[in-house]
Amino acid sequence: MPSSGPGPPRRDDPPHSAGRSWPGPDLDALTGLRSGKPSFYPEYRVSAVRLRRVILALERISAALVRTMEGSEALVRAVVDAAADHLSADWVAFALVDGRLKDASPRHLVLGPDGVEWTNLDLVPATVRTHVEKVRRGDDTGEHGRDHDHDHDRDTARTHLHVPVRLDGRTVGGFVAWTPRDREVDDTDHSVLRILAGQTASALQNCALLERSEKLYARTARQAEDLRARNAELQRTQEQLGAARQREVLDNERHRIARELHDSVTQYALSAGMHIELVRGELDEPRLLEHLDTAKDLTKRAVEQLRSAIYALSHHESADQDLPAMLRQLTTVHMPDELRIDVRIGGEPVRLSAEQEQSLFRIAGEALFNTAMHADASRASIRLAYRPGAVRLTVSDDGKGRPEEVRRSLRASALSPSGEHRGLVNMQTRAVEMGGTVTFRRARMGGLQVQVDVPVGGGGSGRGDAGSGAGNGAQGGARDGARTDERGVAS
Repeated sequence: MPSSGPGPPRRDDPPHSAGRSWPGPDLDALTGLRSGKPSFYPEYRVSAVRLRRVILALERISAALVRTMEGSEALVRAVVDAAADHLSADWVAFALVDGRLKDASPRHLVLGPDGVEWTNLDLVPATVRTHVEKVRRGDDTGEHGRDHDHDHDRDTARTHLHVPVRLDGRTVGGFVAWTPRDREVDDTDHSVLRILAGQTASALQNCALLERSEKLYARTARQAEDLRARNAELQRTQEQLGAARQREVLDNERHRIARELHDSVTQYALSAGMHIELVRGELDEPRLLEHLDTAKDLTKRAVEQLRSAIYALSHHESADQDLPAMLRQLTTVHMPDELRIDVRIGGEPVRLSAEQEQSLFRIAGEALFNTAMHADASRASIRLAYRPGAVRLTVSDDGKGRPEEVRRSLRASALSPSGEHRGLVNMQTRAVEMGGTVTFRRARMGGLQVQVDVPVGGGGSGRGDAGSGAGNGAQGGARDGARTDERGVAS
């Protein structure tokens, strides 16, 4: 049936088709939405404002949760500040239920007007203090954000908000806030605070886990360091035990050799001397008697040297003896009674390596042996001089030894290693292994002087170069010993 009059203009007709101008603004252009409600735009503006508030609130929540790595105290302050900023609140309180989240602190936090923190609950308004105490006792545990609004009148409820903090289905704390009269609490505020409460519970748990893991890591690090120290101590103990075992084996072998020398070789030498004496009493020919006297003297010296060797093997130097002490002890080891030995130490003594001390000690012993056996000397001296970066050992006597004859014997032994003059070769080899030199020259006493110079303090080649020194053998040393200066001293 045809209409009796013009109908209301349709939304898709232009305004002029109705015969009058459109009274409202062009909502299509302003909002991008199609609606015929004149009230839509004001509602849209309210929603847009709320949306911006929610976005800002979520940004604050995100910024607060970033503080998780700084610990629970920084996190609690950050989330309470975020709640206060979002609500523009006069008072905001956060509290944890006693016995829940025990590692979190502070247990409560109250912010008053202008964001000032109130640490003393006795000074805050009674309403605020009552709510904080309820949360801490676990009494204020509603299941929804607004369950406790019935405790207040309607006007108060519009400016009051309580949101519990839950974790794993149980309440562990809560947020309580009071806003100004011109700032009513709406559903958006409840949603934002519920999001903040849920994230705060998880973040506090993460803080506790982080703190525990850091403590566990620190304790593990301490235990690892203690284990490393104990392992190092165990290794040192094992090395000491190994060295002690080696010393024990060497000592046992030395004592065995000493017993063998005493029970067999020494007895044979003494028996030979007794037979020489018996034969000497039955002969009258001077030439034969002279030979027998020489044989008796050689036998006597052989017995003395055997006793010296037995003493040295039976009384090995202890590890705590230094080189000067070993040299002084050397003068008392069965030396001929007619040989007087003087020991002098010069300079500031320094601790040498065990290998260097033993080598120098053996060189001194070999030099004294040669003096006692071949030099026909009455006096001998041992000088040990400590110098910066070096140590010098000299053994001198007033016997009949000649430096040129010693060098000649050393060269001959190097060219034809028959076993003769082995003592000279041993002295030179030991000196070369230490990175040092051995020199044979005329002593001021009139006899022979053996001088050994060895670098100390990292200056020598040490045992690591023993191969190069001994690899050349006595030949290289003998060639060096063959060079002399104008004083007839080996260079």
